[in-house]
Amino acid sequence: MFYKSSIISAFFLALTLSQTAMAEELKVKIAPKLSQISVQHNGEPVTIKRNQDQSNTIDKDYALTSRACPPFCIQPIKVAPGVTTIGELEMLDFLQRKSAGDGSILVIDSRTPDWVAKGTIPGSINLPWTKLHPQSDGYRPLEVEGILNSQFHAANNAGIWDFSEAKTLILFCNGLWCGQSPTNLKALVNLGYPAHKLFWYRGGMQAWKSLGLTTVKP
Repeated sequence: MFYKSSIISAFFLALTLSQTAMAEELKVKIAPKLSQISVQHNGEPVTIKRNQDQSNTIDKDYALTSRACPPFCIQPIKVAPGVTTIGELEMLDFLQRKSAGDGSILVIDSRTPDWVAKGTIPGSINLPWTKLHPQSDGYRPLEVEGILNSQFHAANNAGIWDFSEAKTLILFCNGLWCGQSPTNLKALVNLGYPAHKLFWYRGGMQAWKSLGLTTVKP
């Protein structure tokens, strides 16, 4: 029994050392002391790291510099009063915390399914912006109530929303010119969602892809 236990311990020690060595070998790191992180996506482990090919270039889907404005206008740094704008390192921190078991965090890809099919950030869920935008064809008030209650953990007490136990939401879409997640964030604030529980990854997929960070497809 002791011999078998020793073999198992040795195996896991070797695996840990191997993973550590692999992380140390990465030439293109996320930060000086951060090579990669492991997160959960749809119940499966995914390693997020940067593309190691130093001649790699951004995908053509995110290479265009000019799109008609409106609707594709440059978004401000502050999308709504009290909502915090974040970058990649803050996003990675949220993803790690969520994957470690923090059930109060929800990372939302606000894009339509056709864009999500091309790749999304590991650890996120897809909630198309049309679901929360009152002026879109996909808006259904009862469905919004269901989303607020079942996914965001807000409580409806006799028609009054209680957000005291509501989740912290991190929203993103296609990038600096994309208005999908900003539209949702403004809609949530208008519904009474606490702004301090709302975060916006402004760079979105364009910035994520430009840094060579890992994506996953549905």
